Amino acid sequence: MNASVAIQVLPEVEREDVIRVVDEVIAYIKSKCTSVFVGPFETTVEGDFDELMEIVKECQHICIRAGAPGVMSYVKISYHPNGEVWSIETKTKKHQK
Repeated sequence: MNASVAIQVLPEVEREDVIRVVDEVIAYIKSKCTSVFVGPFETTVEGDFDELMEIVKECQHICIRAGAPGVMSYVKISYHPNGEVWSIETKTKKHQK
């Protein structure tokens, strides 16, 4: 693992459709990544940088295919080519019930 990415998608759809579209994006992310943390504002994944960038790209396409004429996304990336990224577990374990 050399990267950790947090992504928040905001599809430009009616308010009542936002959760439906975001759920499609989350389902896709879960189908591609084994280490996923879904939070109330963003979803965090970890893995290979290039693979994660492809996932980020596809998240945009999912929103458009789901009916959004546009999408705004906020992406945070931690990238260390030598695999020194802190894991989701390391960052959140002490806060879990």
